[in-house]
Amino acid sequence: MGKVYDRLTERLREFIAEQPVYFVATAPREGGHVNVSPKGYADTFAVLDDTTVAYLDLTGSGSETIAHLRDNGRITIMFCAFSGPPKILRLYGTGRVVTPGDAEWDGLLARFGPHPGARSIIVVRCERIADSCGFAVPYLNFEKDRDMLDQWAERKDAGQLREYRMKNNRRSIDGLPALTDEEIETAATKV
Repeated sequence: MGKVYDRLTERLREFIAEQPVYFVATAPREGGHVNVSPKGYADTFAVLDDTTVAYLDLTGSGSETIAHLRDNGRITIMFCAFSGPPKILRLYGTGRVVTPGDAEWDGLLARFGPHPGARSIIVVRCERIADSCGFAVPYLNFEKDRDMLDQWAERKDAGQLREYRMKNNRRSIDGLPALTDEEIETAATKV
């Protein structure tokens, strides 16, 4: 059944690399909505070391993860096998937001594939790494990544992305602050 690990072993890293989708869960400190976001594009997730991972956060309709991490830092990332042996892997940890104006942006960005519309990188220090059986997870066949988000971002110039982020990414659905005006402006210059 389930096991707790003190680090991301080679076997766990291989499992992570094989999964075409993962899920990110966060919640505000008090009240508000719990958020779970599915993430795709295999080249948007990186294992940085034995207990640290990161993913490329692309411009989307909301900014719950950013707001929640800035509120309390709590995050869980879940991978589950839809093919092969049943397995669920959860990475519980403390996350932080790196934006294009931060000194470590370029170094971290090099860890990921090219995607237009990158607005931040979420870095997570794993405090608990645990797997479980996944016996009830269905078998599903992966066909291919949807490239609609990349296509959407490619059709936007810097000004249009700035305007979209100002309207949709400054606050969470519960009103918590997410991206600052300065971060949005800086990101627009990196397009």
